[in-house]
Amino acid sequence: MACGKEVAKEVEWRIKVEEEEEEDTLKRRVVGCMWAATAGVALKVWRFVKKAWELGVNDPRKFIHCLKVGIALSLVSLFYYWKPLYDGVGGNAMWAVMTVVVVFEYTAGATISKTVNRMCGTSLAGFLGIGVHWVASRAGEQFEPIIIGISLFLLASAATFSRFIPTIKARFDYGAMIFILTFCLVSISGYRVDELLAMAQYRMFTIIIGSILCIIVSVTIRPIWAGFELFVLVTGNLDKLANSLQCCVAQYFDGSETSDEESDNKVSEKELLGYKCVLSSKATEEAMANLARWEPGHGRFNFRHPWRQYVKIGASMRSCASCLDALIGCINSDNKASDEMKNNMRSISMKVGANSASVIRELATTMRNLTKSSKLDILVTEMNCAAQELRSLLSSYPNLVNASSHNAKCSAQTETTTSSDIPQAAKIEIPLMQIIQVITVASLLIEIVARVEGIVETVEELSDLANFRPEMCVKSKQHSPDNKISPDQQINEETERTLQMV
Repeated sequence: MACGKEVAKEVEWRIKVEEEEEEDTLKRRVVGCMWAATAGVALKVWRFVKKAWELGVNDPRKFIHCLKVGIALSLVSLFYYWKPLYDGVGGNAMWAVMTVVVVFEYTAGATISKTVNRMCGTSLAGFLGIGVHWVASRAGEQFEPIIIGISLFLLASAATFSRFIPTIKARFDYGAMIFILTFCLVSISGYRVDELLAMAQYRMFTIIIGSILCIIVSVTIRPIWAGFELFVLVTGNLDKLANSLQCCVAQYFDGSETSDEESDNKVSEKELLGYKCVLSSKATEEAMANLARWEPGHGRFNFRHPWRQYVKIGASMRSCASCLDALIGCINSDNKASDEMKNNMRSISMKVGANSASVIRELATTMRNLTKSSKLDILVTEMNCAAQELRSLLSSYPNLVNASSHNAKCSAQTETTTSSDIPQAAKIEIPLMQIIQVITVASLLIEIVARVEGIVETVEELSDLANFRPEMCVKSKQHSPDNKISPDQQINEETERTLQMV
């Protein structure tokens, strides 16, 4: 019996030990899972903070915009914290806070646009709502809801329809929406509220205060101008288009795609695809142009700077970029031309591409400096001359191929032929699939030249509308043997003195 009891106790002890070990193992697993989950969350938070920090470091204006919003909200909250201001506007101070939250945008033009739209829409709807309420109250209790309902239906429908008009939608879409909202609030609440005039007055007053405060903070503290953003976007797209054009022609005719260095390949690929930024920038350009028209004069841009002309320049660039896209598609096709055919047109084609890229870069420099270029006409003439050479070479391309690839055969046929009037191109058969790609590439280059001229026209129109200054060429004074100054130097000196006085 004693032995049985000892065996039973030993078994119970072993069971307890095993249960304790299982509990310890379970606890360790739970703790390990909790630590792993905590470490995973902490790692994700760290990565998010790191990305946010890098975003702010790459563009510090985002940090500044956040601080500006905080300053505006802190200032407008004084209407709640400071009792004299709160007593002046009452509980309607929240409308000023809501206005700051809703209308404060990243660029000054967007902020001014939304604030002006909000003030005008609120004021107009408030006055109309009060007028409709006054007319309805004079008609009696029986006709008052009918008049208010009909006016609400008519004005809301008309304001909603106006949002489909392109001109209204581009500049006053937000104002039309605020008009509908405010008129509904005033007309509906006026049916039950007795002091409608005082309520509307306080609300309009606080909304105007919040809007003006947003404009002041946005314009005075490190403003971000939509016009300058549009200016940088268009000039940068010109440089990208020029790099893509020159890189595309060089890659096809010069064989730069066989470069041994991987870093050079990446840079070349990035420059080659830069034209896609031009193709996808239409919506951004139009939005920035509409916002820039609300901004006051800033920097080198006057109050009525022709921002809409930048949209036209962007459209002409997209026309050229679409032709370049077709050129790249033709180059990447499966039908490859022989190296001999490429060499026949390599020199003149690369000259056309380089001259066209030089013209586009000069246009970018002209826009960036807001000056009229003194060498643009020369570059355009060189580009057109190169295009004319390519056109002449393209028209005589079959004879050129015959002369280079079948020289011996041509000489033999010339000796035995009795009729000299038959052209050589008719005697030698040229494979169509070998020649079609080179001819297509050359034709597209000629078309690109014509579209570059369209960009030149739009930029020159911008220089006339914006009154670009003549380019100041700093040259050393060169006197003639009789110590006289040339007329051109005298004109340059007078122009320089005039600009210094201005």
